[in-house]
Amino acid sequence: MLQFSLLDLSPIPEGKTEADALANTVKLAQAAERFGYHRYWMAEHHNMPGIASAATSVVIGHVAGATNTIRVGAGGIMLPNHAPLVIAEQFGTLATLYPDRIDLGLGRAPGTDMATARALRRHMAPEDSFPQDVAELIGYFGDSDGARVQAIPGRGTHVPVWILGSSLYGAQLAAHLGLPYAFASHFAPAMLEEAAEIYRRSFQPSDWLAQPYFMMAAGVCAADTDEEAVRLRSSQLLAFARLRTGVPGKLPLPVDDIAEHVPAHVLAGVNQALGCSATGSRDTVAAQLAQLVDAFQPDELMVTGMIHDPRARVRSFEIAGEVLKEMVVGG
Repeated sequence: MLQFSLLDLSPIPEGKTEADALANTVKLAQAAERFGYHRYWMAEHHNMPGIASAATSVVIGHVAGATNTIRVGAGGIMLPNHAPLVIAEQFGTLATLYPDRIDLGLGRAPGTDMATARALRRHMAPEDSFPQDVAELIGYFGDSDGARVQAIPGRGTHVPVWILGSSLYGAQLAAHLGLPYAFASHFAPAMLEEAAEIYRRSFQPSDWLAQPYFMMAAGVCAADTDEEAVRLRSSQLLAFARLRTGVPGKLPLPVDDIAEHVPAHVLAGVNQALGCSATGSRDTVAAQLAQLVDAFQPDELMVTGMIHDPRARVRSFEIAGEVLKEMVVGG
């Protein structure tokens, strides 16, 4: 493993506001920089009462301005919601303001429900134009002085573009285009092994990347004891269960026994979806993360996790950072 990074959705805890969530994001990003994380990514979600990162490029700029060296980016921008030129201008501007620090991960899903997707896009296109949109967007970042339409800022910035996915589609597209690939195994691990194999086997070198670069994501919740970590993680399990049953909300307070709050069949599905994870004390998390890295051999591991108490969340990623630093090649 070459690097370790962090994904933050800017969760809004129960009893707190969107402003609190965004302030927590800045504090966590600053801490992540101190802890040695390589990237700090945020994701586009809309109409979600518990997530404050909807205007993703705006939050990325805010975080980049509050940090100094850590790479900041989108994991990801849901490209079907946007015109490629608009995203090129946004991330070209970010790259101009914060040179060599901005990443752009692209997803194909809407990142919301269909009613909200229609509100975002105004006119829903029946065809899948994602591959063409990705190619168009990458073109805007190139040296396109003679092009009729240019992203200004954007042209010549060569913003690194990633393909994100939770199925085999993204793996095939990333391999075909010769781009780095990140798999969303933190909430959809079922196809992780197959997607990694397809991506590596089918990869075609490009102007952007000479050999495949594969990132996997994993949940993490670390604390001083196994018991405390399990309790802290209950907030995320509750939030995911409520999302799956159609009642999304803010990030709940932790509970002592999650089984008392979530029906068994729902909890089983949640545990399966969030199964690519590590929860516990430092030693427990170290063993579980080492098992994941040994099994899938990612070039980079991105960890994520929602904890109601922002101080406990910072501490969780501090413990994870200590563990991951020892796992990095040459660390």
